[in-house]
Amino acid sequence: MADTLTAVKSIVILISGRGSNMEAMVRRCAEERWPARVAGVVASRADAPGLALARALGVGTSVVDQRAFAAREAFDDELARVVDGFAPDVVALAGFMRILGPDFVRRHEGRLLNVHPSLLPAFPGLHTHRRALQAGCKLTGATVHFVTAELDHGPIVMQGAVPVHADDDEATLAARVLAVEHVIYPRSVRWFVEGRLRLEGGRVRQLDGLPQWLT
Repeated sequence: MADTLTAVKSIVILISGRGSNMEAMVRRCAEERWPARVAGVVASRADAPGLALARALGVGTSVVDQRAFAAREAFDDELARVVDGFAPDVVALAGFMRILGPDFVRRHEGRLLNVHPSLLPAFPGLHTHRRALQAGCKLTGATVHFVTAELDHGPIVMQGAVPVHADDDEATLAARVLAVEHVIYPRSVRWFVEGRLRLEGGRVRQLDGLPQWLT
């Protein structure tokens, strides 16, 4: 029994808004019986709708409100203290609208994941769907990657592509990309907690040879 309990990995999810990727991860973890549990959800805003959703799903929550800190370093220090209180094996950013400082990233290096709504390295940062439309892209999508000190440039775990339709606006494109995020992010986190990913020379390899893309 002790060995079984030791094998269960702890996932902490960071959110700032509605928490749809968080919900997808919590539900998939339970339905697919990962060797893990979502130990906690931490929000950067006390009014994040995802907090109530997490509690309804039976997950403990905490808030480190970004508005209470004048300096990013102070916010990062408190966030690290709260996150580490859950003893995470993996920290998943899920719509976490706060750039993390290098000290926080180094502290959780190799176990810090993010999902970004573009096919990185294209369109890092904000307003990805607007920029894809303005550029006339015919394909866009989402990327799950390890977080590094360079914004939206960490080693890529998985990507999913969606077509850009001629009549798309930001809202319609965002909805289609989000549906892909809900598939590739839980899958990537499951691979991580099951030990099925390996970082090699700045690239991520899926050890079972499964495709690291979704089309």
